[in-house]
Amino acid sequence: MPDLTHKLDGKVALVTGGTRGIGRAIVLELASNGADVAFTFKSSVSLAEKLAEEVEATGREVLAVESDAASAEAAVQAVDKVVGRYRKIDILVNNAGITRDNLLLRMKEEDWDVVVQTNLKSVFNYTKAVSRVMMGQRYGKIINISSVVGIRGNAGQSNYAASKAGIIGFTKSIAKELASRNILVNAVAPGYIDTDMTSALTEEQKKAVADSIPLKRVAKPEEVARVVLFLASQDSDYITGQVISVDGGMSV
Repeated sequence: MPDLTHKLDGKVALVTGGTRGIGRAIVLELASNGADVAFTFKSSVSLAEKLAEEVEATGREVLAVESDAASAEAAVQAVDKVVGRYRKIDILVNNAGITRDNLLLRMKEEDWDVVVQTNLKSVFNYTKAVSRVMMGQRYGKIINISSVVGIRGNAGQSNYAASKAGIIGFTKSIAKELASRNILVNAVAPGYIDTDMTSALTEEQKKAVADSIPLKRVAKPEEVARVVLFLASQDSDYITGQVISVDGGMSV
C-alpha cells in the first residue's frame, strides 16, 4: 500500500506575516504536508480569511492571528493563543518583513526604524516567546527568513540589508544557545522572488535582475517554501545554525 503519511503529520507551525508572497506559500506548503498552521497578519483581514479557507481545504486546522510582529507584547499574546489552541508549537517561521528603500542620504529615520523593527526585532520577539514553549517540549524548529541582500548588500536598501544581515547573526547565536534543548535554528536567504515586493519593477528592471542571476530567472515563492519544509521536517534533524541561499546562484 502507498505511504499516506506526510512529513509534518502531528506538527503545529506558526508563521509570521503569512498572508502574502513567501509567507503565504510557506503556510500552504506546511499545511499540505500535514501540519496544523497558525499565521499572523497585521491588517489585511480579507487576505487572512482567504488563506485560512485554503488551509482548511487541505484538511488541516488553521488559526489566523492579527498581530504586529514588531511588538514584543503582541508576539507573546500571539504565541499564547496558538499554545492555547494546540497545546504546543513545533515549528516557528519568522517571515514578517517590509521594505522602505532609499539611498542613505535620502532615507528618513522612521524608514530605518520601521524596517529594523519589523524585520529584525520581530525575529527576536517571536523567537524569545516561542523558545520558552519549545524548551519545555525539548524540541523545536525555528526558521528565519533572511535575504540575499543581507549577504551581499544592495544600494538603496541599507535598512533592509542591515535587518536581514542581523537575522543571520541572530540565527547563528540562538542556534548555539538552544541546541542542548534539541531546538534547531536555521535561516533561509531568498534572492529575487516573484512577489508583491518585486511586482513594482518595470519589465526592463525585471529583465536586468534576471540577467544578473546565474540561473537567468527569478524564483517562485513555492521554491522558497519547499526549502522551509525541509528545515521544518525530520530530514534536517542534524542541521542547525546554517543559512541556505535560495537565489539561483546570486551569492556564489
